[in-house]
Amino acid sequence: MESKKVLAEQALENGNGILRLAPTWVPRSFCRPGKRIKLHPADYYVLGQRGGIDERWFSSTTWAENGPGTPEDEGLSYIVVDETGKDKVLLRDAVDLLGPEMIGKTLWDKYHRWPMFSKFFDNAGPLPHHIHHRDQHAKRVGSCGKPEMYFFPAQMNNHGGEFPFTFFGFNPETTKDQVLESLKNFTKGDNNILALSRAYKLELDTGWDVPPGVMHAPGSLCTYEPQFASDVYAMYQSVLMNGQIVGEDLLWKNTPPEEVGNYEYLLDVIDWDVNVDPDFHNKRFMKPRPVRDMKDMLDDGYIEEWISYKNNLVCAKRLTVLPGSTVTIKDNAAYGLICLEGHGTFGGHKIESPALIRYGELTHDEYFVTAKAAEDGVVIHNDSATDPIVILKHFSENPDLHL
Repeated sequence: MESKKVLAEQALENGNGILRLAPTWVPRSFCRPGKRIKLHPADYYVLGQRGGIDERWFSSTTWAENGPGTPEDEGLSYIVVDETGKDKVLLRDAVDLLGPEMIGKTLWDKYHRWPMFSKFFDNAGPLPHHIHHRDQHAKRVGSCGKPEMYFFPAQMNNHGGEFPFTFFGFNPETTKDQVLESLKNFTKGDNNILALSRAYKLELDTGWDVPPGVMHAPGSLCTYEPQFASDVYAMYQSVLMNGQIVGEDLLWKNTPPEEVGNYEYLLDVIDWDVNVDPDFHNKRFMKPRPVRDMKDMLDDGYIEEWISYKNNLVCAKRLTVLPGSTVTIKDNAAYGLICLEGHGTFGGHKIESPALIRYGELTHDEYFVTAKAAEDGVVIHNDSATDPIVILKHFSENPDLHL
């Protein structure tokens, strides 16, 4: 552990509080890659029977729950200590060892960990109608509830996949008995739970707030997903539109052993009032919201917008630095980031969005900015005369966000 602390301190010193992160690729056995996350085409199935890679996780201290045989570091972000890439340390270990120096005293005192991560979710087709547990249910399996947000970046969506529509919740007239019947029919073919739900056409550069307890069947756009640090879920749809069958084990995933077989328990996991809310779109849909006057920002050489802002536990911004500009950006909270477009320098580090990444290769597109570095301000220079630098920044709790 002492050697990990030395590496973490060395990384902080070398980066002046800004930490370069290695790409973290996550397979899912029940998904089919949409091939839009810049991984080399030959590498999407490099992990063989463990599943295709259709997720890249950012600033993660959360283990990806992928069943038996999952590596102990699956889903966890590594800090690259020096330019050679030979020395690495888990972001989770650095936060455990350095605490407030990494994420700030307020966040550390509340959680004693980095309590969020983000990801690219990149599936060729839709996912099953599923749910992330609320705190009271997640605690029964030793975890936390999982609020998450969606944003659909234009840079990651050169095509819309097979079904760029997402189902949320249930039709307002739906009854609990109808849902209970669908759950009981899970092993009898298509349980037809989507017939009880509503689909929304997904729009590029917009997003959604998805609280825990909300049923959702994500569509096929490549999605940026800031979320609380948990990986609990259960799949309530038995057959997908392309004929893919969902295993019954996923229906009971993250259900306490003593509740397996109790369909009433699965029903109780659902936050009923939110799911049948006829005003769901108005309350959960999000368009980018400028952090200050647009003209003033353009005069200063950048645009910064809140893109995920309807939850007080997780939030995100999009920062666009205009061609040829040098700007200093301050935030009152630690954050992770992924660069979607452009190249230049970020707090003295190289920053660039690669065209293609081989599995296991390092990049200069992902960083973690510690609390003090964020508060002091990061100087960003755009080297290009034509291309903007576009960065997505994921936060846990940010005092600058006013809901």
